[in-house]
Amino acid sequence: VHDLEDGTDLQVAVESLGRKLEQIRVNLQAIVSQPSEEMIYWAEAYRNRLSLHAAPLHIGPLVEKHIFADKDTVVLTSATLRTAGRGGYGDVDFAYLRDRLHAQHAEELAVGSPFDYRKNTLLYLVSDMPEPNQPGYQRYVEDAIVTVGRTLKGRTMALFTSYSQLRTTARAIAQPLAEANVSLLVQGDGASRQQLLESFKETDNHTVLLGTRSFWEGVDVPGIALQAVLIVRLPFDVPSDPIFAARSETFESPFFEYSIPEAVLRFRQGFGRLIRRRDDEGAVIILDKRVLTKRYGQSFLDALPECTTIRQRHSRLEELLVRWFNREKE
Repeated sequence: VHDLEDGTDLQVAVESLGRKLEQIRVNLQAIVSQPSEEMIYWAEAYRNRLSLHAAPLHIGPLVEKHIFADKDTVVLTSATLRTAGRGGYGDVDFAYLRDRLHAQHAEELAVGSPFDYRKNTLLYLVSDMPEPNQPGYQRYVEDAIVTVGRTLKGRTMALFTSYSQLRTTARAIAQPLAEANVSLLVQGDGASRQQLLESFKETDNHTVLLGTRSFWEGVDVPGIALQAVLIVRLPFDVPSDPIFAARSETFESPFFEYSIPEAVLRFRQGFGRLIRRRDDEGAVIILDKRVLTKRYGQSFLDALPECTTIRQRHSRLEELLVRWFNREKE
């Protein structure tokens, strides 16, 4: 038996559940019986659960219809709107984003940064590391992170592209860092991204933070809490990812026309974690030798602002970092 107030609450709850069931029915119908060529569909199995997913093949028509055509003026602004030119080479420009967003008629403007990267940022390209998937590469990664963490007494963030490599690295470096009185924070150990960042920002907490995809963007750690960012591997998408695989099929040369521009955008986002204020300074250390050995590697370097750049052996990391942070400043 329910009184009138309970009856109203029950009615609202039933109506809400009804709307959710109807949405499930519509989604199932669209995926199973009425699929569209303009959508990507895939299933994911996890333990005893199966989930169905859908995403648009092209986002440009949706942006054009719901944003550009619906507004008198639209301003898109970001530090990472430009990427490698068509074919993955050439000047860094807006062409890739124009095509993806159906913004061919938009006016464009690239302005200089308020930050003095040449004075405040050391770009360290490790020249003697094996390339990813070659013997010894993982050992070099672990040694580099430990060296930087010890040298700077924490204040270091390492950006990964996979959880498996992150976890492998965390297991290997935890003890060496602990012996140097440096703490280790690892994404995926139970704490949320916000909790990890709050712990990391404590300036008296000498910490190395290992993060993957969500830490490449939207992370703001100004001041001396972050003095070094290590980019462990160029952030190419996993070829087996359903969205990536489907969209790749729409390009004549998927690697050069899609993979490289997307990776360059994410690479710039990762680089941007270091300098957040005018008086910030530090080092970005690239542990993926392909920026030096592959022709497309120059596209990643060209996408960055002008920094103080050195190409040196991994064994000189400690020496040159100390020299950089103790340099005479204007």
